[in-house]
Amino acid sequence: MPSTMIKNLANPADRTQLMMERTKRPDGVTTQEHIYALLRDAIMLGRFRPGMSVTIRGLAELLETSPTPVREALRRLSSENGLELLPNRRIVVPTMTPARLEELIETRVELESFAAVRALPFIADKLIDELEEIDARVDQAVLDGDRDTQIRHNQLFHRMIYSANPDNVTMPMVESVWLQLGPFLRIALREMGDFYKIDRHKEAVSALRARDPELLRAAIEADVRDGVGQLGGDAVATILSES
Repeated sequence: MPSTMIKNLANPADRTQLMMERTKRPDGVTTQEHIYALLRDAIMLGRFRPGMSVTIRGLAELLETSPTPVREALRRLSSENGLELLPNRRIVVPTMTPARLEELIETRVELESFAAVRALPFIADKLIDELEEIDARVDQAVLDGDRDTQIRHNQLFHRMIYSANPDNVTMPMVESVWLQLGPFLRIALREMGDFYKIDRHKEAVSALRARDPELLRAAIEADVRDGVGQLGGDAVATILSES
């Protein structure tokens, strides 16, 4: 896919280089929705770094569009806590702290274990087979060092489970947490290296096949905690200082 890079997106003091994919706008999708989707995806993938400033003009130039759809996208992303509007009207990616990370991880655990158990009665064997295929792609992405594919397919694995519940109302909340974790997650994955000792996705798949809600709850919780959830305060500070 075509991509572009722009330096000093916010101001000369910001040395961050932001690379984003400029994908073709799908038929039937408005420019406003398309720009919002591009920016939301970029935040979830960690292309925006914690504390980074962004400007409407800089993003409009980067995405080769007018300021209006960018302004609306930033407003929506701020309402979803993916970005923060400061009193001086600067727009920044929220910074991460050990306490904030702990709060986000605990929120993920509660929301996602609940969503998984609620979805269990609606999950058919065909869907479980698809989940195994997605997990295999995650494993391969880890081996290849392909962070984009790893993050996207990990999210897809979880989304497919929770969304199996036709009455599911938790996904917007879950995705808000993913959005807030995205900028830190990519940095943490790079610094942590090989952190998967046990494939919790395989445990989740086994629990789904057994139709066992308690095993499923335990697998989802362990999956959330095994990644960045295991980082302590000193590790968070170190990762951010070295990024």
